[in-house]
Amino acid sequence: MAIYIMTGGASGIGATTRQLLTDQGDTVITLDIRHADILTDLSNDESRDAAIAKVRNDYPRIDGVITSAGVASHFPDASKILTINYFGTRAVIEGLIDTVKPGGRVIAISSNSAPMCSNDALVEAMLDNNATRASELAETSNGHECYAGSKQAVARWMRQVAPDYARRGVSFNAIAPGYIETPMTEAVAKSEAYGSAIQEFVASIPIGRAGQPNDVAQLIRFLLSPDAAFIAGSLIYCDGAHDAMMRTEGLF
Repeated sequence: MAIYIMTGGASGIGATTRQLLTDQGDTVITLDIRHADILTDLSNDESRDAAIAKVRNDYPRIDGVITSAGVASHFPDASKILTINYFGTRAVIEGLIDTVKPGGRVIAISSNSAPMCSNDALVEAMLDNNATRASELAETSNGHECYAGSKQAVARWMRQVAPDYARRGVSFNAIAPGYIETPMTEAVAKSEAYGSAIQEFVASIPIGRAGQPNDVAQLIRFLLSPDAAFIAGSLIYCDGAHDAMMRTEGLF
């Protein structure tokens, strides 16, 4: 069966995805700061590089990469929101892409918050892979802007490199979940800064409920399957029509 490398996996979307894939006989190797097969701090370059090197040594040919690790807008260090969500995602994918077999898949987790960042300079610094400049800009940005910006950068970077990956025989897509009930989003909902806004946000979801980790995990499983062979370079919203409601004329 298939071998996948996944960042995250301790809880939420990552844990549900791991269980779903292992139940069908696949092997999922997780990278995270805790409760992972390979312990690593995605915000630390040396730790991240060491984890990538170990994966390359232990699993020289894999079927795909899934990046589900991330932190939310309430994270106390705004610069690390960018480092974990964007630079960590990019480094792991770039570090492993040449080990992915033809016909393999790469899936990154973005967010339906991605279009909400209006700080173009912040996003451009990330897309330029300029961590120093991005960190400087994060110091004058709030947590939500950094979170949304990091997820926008993930989606835009995916679009930039997906054609080249497709030519290698590897499909690269990103998923933009809406509000999914996980330990991470629960912490945001309980925070003083974002709690009331989150309650209003959830109440406005057109489908009438918050998302569950399995909603996203099932989409990941589909994108990994042979049935999704022609899907590449796509940002797929999984948010109960929330983005469509908020941006009726928007395509990104």
